[in-house]
Amino acid sequence: SLLRKAVRVETVTGEKAFFDQVGSASAVRRTSRHADTPLVTTPHSRRMVSMSDYEWADLIDDQDKVRMLADPTSTYAQAAAAAMGRSMDDVIITAAIGTAKTGASGSTSTTLPAGQKIAHGSAGLTIAKLISAKKILDENDVDPSIKRWIAVSPEQIEDLLNNTTVTSSDFNTVKALATGDIDSYVGFQFIVTNRLNDDGTSRQVIAWAEDGITLAVASDMSARIDERADKSYSTQVYAAMTVGSTRMEEEKVVEIACNE
Repeated sequence: SLLRKAVRVETVTGEKAFFDQVGSASAVRRTSRHADTPLVTTPHSRRMVSMSDYEWADLIDDQDKVRMLADPTSTYAQAAAAAMGRSMDDVIITAAIGTAKTGASGSTSTTLPAGQKIAHGSAGLTIAKLISAKKILDENDVDPSIKRWIAVSPEQIEDLLNNTTVTSSDFNTVKALATGDIDSYVGFQFIVTNRLNDDGTSRQVIAWAEDGITLAVASDMSARIDERADKSYSTQVYAAMTVGSTRMEEEKVVEIACNE
């Protein structure tokens, strides 16, 4: 998974899990001695995550390949891990810009507000869009010490590499043009993935603060290797996991539409 490292990860039990949302409040100035203790109501709600099971399996009848299965670097072990990782990324991406379940019972649907979305404007990923995403998070009082991430497709990397401002070492400590890779810019750490949604007009790039999205893991990836009598005694490689994800705070996620 490319995105697991960039979100809050929680271990849970059961088919559903709830996470507390605690809003911000301000302290009250005391104006006299022995004044009544003020009651400051802190905004409080909950987000619900529903768990889903994911599976992967393949049959191997070549005994030479079967003997390789104990090696975690074998082709089949890597294929299983990659399949699980891709599904995990899809879960995170869907939760980031999808509908979140809010409330004590998770019965309220909460969508990403229009104010957290940047229109494509018939353009790809531009410096102006990155600056706008940063501004949205800053105006929402997102703690600057929280790591910020942005998931883009290769097309958006090409957009930025063709921009002289980004590729100039005077503006960016990362020598993007020399290395062919953009690591970070405008405070965002870049992750390149081909799993982002494309609505036919634009790619939905996602920028977020790390604790703005939660990945709930009920059962991390596990694997089994068994002989299948019903399949001519071929060896089956099986992997499974149970995960879910939710957007914790709308103010910490920005959707950037990029024309491709």
